[in-house]
Amino acid sequence: MRGIRIGRVAGIPVQLNWTFLLVLPLFAYLIGSQVGEFSGVVADVFGVAIPADALTAGTLPWVLGTAAALGLFVSVLFHEFGHSLTAMRYGHRIEAITLWLFGGVAQFEEMPEDWRQEFAIAVMGPVVSVALGVVAYGVLVGVRLPATVAFVVGYLALMNLVLAAFNMLPGFPMDGGRVLRALLARKRPHARATRIAAEVGKVFAFLLGLVGLFGGNWLTVGLAFFVYIAASSEAQQTVMRAAFQDVTVADVMTPRERLHTVAPRDSVSTLMERMFRERHTGYPVMNRGRLVGMVTLEDAQGVSDVERDAYTVSDVMASDVVSVAADDDALVALETMQKRDVGRLAVVDADDELVGLVSRTDLMTAFDVIKRGGRESLGLGGDSGRLPDVGGRGV
Repeated sequence: MRGIRIGRVAGIPVQLNWTFLLVLPLFAYLIGSQVGEFSGVVADVFGVAIPADALTAGTLPWVLGTAAALGLFVSVLFHEFGHSLTAMRYGHRIEAITLWLFGGVAQFEEMPEDWRQEFAIAVMGPVVSVALGVVAYGVLVGVRLPATVAFVVGYLALMNLVLAAFNMLPGFPMDGGRVLRALLARKRPHARATRIAAEVGKVFAFLLGLVGLFGGNWLTVGLAFFVYIAASSEAQQTVMRAAFQDVTVADVMTPRERLHTVAPRDSVSTLMERMFRERHTGYPVMNRGRLVGMVTLEDAQGVSDVERDAYTVSDVMASDVVSVAADDDALVALETMQKRDVGRLAVVDADDELVGLVSRTDLMTAFDVIKRGGRESLGLGGDSGRLPDVGGRGV
């Protein structure tokens, strides 16, 4: 999730997604327009009288709404730091904490598979929220505050407790869903525990969506949709991680001796003819035995029909070639493709010599073979350590 970086705390980048800039004014408006109602709820829950009349004059409700909305997102930020700092204690790297439409998210470089670690990391966010709620409550009842300040403090006390309770619902990958997966993983494989937690999360998302739909709350519907998609995505990633365990790029790549390549001087017209004839959509570009670029169908299509004889491969190819090593994990190759938005990677040795090519098709074919046929039937972990011809032709 990308965003505007606003700083770094404890070595963790903090950023704002563009959706945050939209939802903050919305929250400020919603809170400000219901100051009287919220002050009554705070008074009923905490037994502290806050005169609503003193909060609704002039532009004061909008000032209070803005202050409460900012305080709420700061609370969410502390919630995410609860997760992140706990994860860092276990040696996990945090890429960033991002505030966005539905609150905040801590982006882990890799999620822990040890159930004890995941349990501790998951519960620390709600623990921080409860602690913030308790502190705010203590200030509210223990310090004589002006009505305006009492409203903001009381609102944050209430909302932090609500935030903790809501996050502990079993909507994987929310905190409660991660706690559920951690408990399931005590006696089950991590992938199996993830699938169960994800199915529970999907049911939760469906019910949440119905509540939002019938209640006319489209933000809740959006949150339900996000939970459903995120649960499906993480379950798929976990299954792939389990399938590709101990599988290297060398196991699935197309080796150099089987590669079809093109030269920089070839015309784009010749390139298009070869793509049609050989059913390839991408080629390594080789010059005197060395890799100098990568050219794809998309690159070639940028040249009009009448100019394809005049343009050469060197005019349209990408010279900044994304590469991996043969002994890298297959999952690393897939993640690199996703991050760099490419469909194939050059496989190079320590001297940057081309030794093969791995495509998204190669990886998906290998995944399908492993999932359907089982690892033993493919020779993984045996003498060969290679998948039997699952790679494509580097296209």
